[in-house]
Amino acid sequence: MKRKLIAVYLVDDHRILRDGLRTLLELQDDISVIGEAEDGRKALDGILTSKPDIVLMDITMPELNGIDATQNITLKSPETKIIILSVHSDTEHIYRAFQAGAKGYLLKESAGDEVVRAVRAVYQGRQYVSQKISDATPLNYMRQRGERSPLELLSAREREVLQLTVEGETSAAIAGKLVLSPKTVDTYRSRLMEKLGVQNLPELVRFAIKHGLTPPE
Repeated sequence: MKRKLIAVYLVDDHRILRDGLRTLLELQDDISVIGEAEDGRKALDGILTSKPDIVLMDITMPELNGIDATQNITLKSPETKIIILSVHSDTEHIYRAFQAGAKGYLLKESAGDEVVRAVRAVYQGRQYVSQKISDATPLNYMRQRGERSPLELLSAREREVLQLTVEGETSAAIAGKLVLSPKTVDTYRSRLMEKLGVQNLPELVRFAIKHGLTPPE
């Protein structure tokens, strides 16, 4: 009987990385790449429709970052398992990824054959952490956190407004994407800035870059 292929979906805003991952994964006789997206919002639609077994998800992406996308997918399609593939190796990003529901965390610098191992491990129900950070398990990262990430102060909607704001979207444009009124968007923005202790847009942009919501220019 023919063995079932592991269905994988790729989410990263860099085409060259998606192409490289697709080539690597499709060389395997037990893995098939069934879709890809360049931002978290497009990924949500594609993943909830195609129901892949595994998602390889970048963190820093336009429209919707990978951690918030992971949380959405985990809630709506819990059978889909997500592996974060990121340049960030700090405690905060790893903690937030697993808190959002990720089952694996890989550093892009160590990607390659390790991606294949991670896909197979997570598909089989195991957690996988990149070998470069495997001396501390996700549980240990969670235990070691002495304080909450400032992003945990915000609701999911406030984080969406934050990301779209620092990407240069107007209140009207954000309202259209999130199906809100511009006035409601302004209220969310004022509320999140107050929670974060941020006074103006440049400070908000610096905050978003520091916490991986948007890439530095």
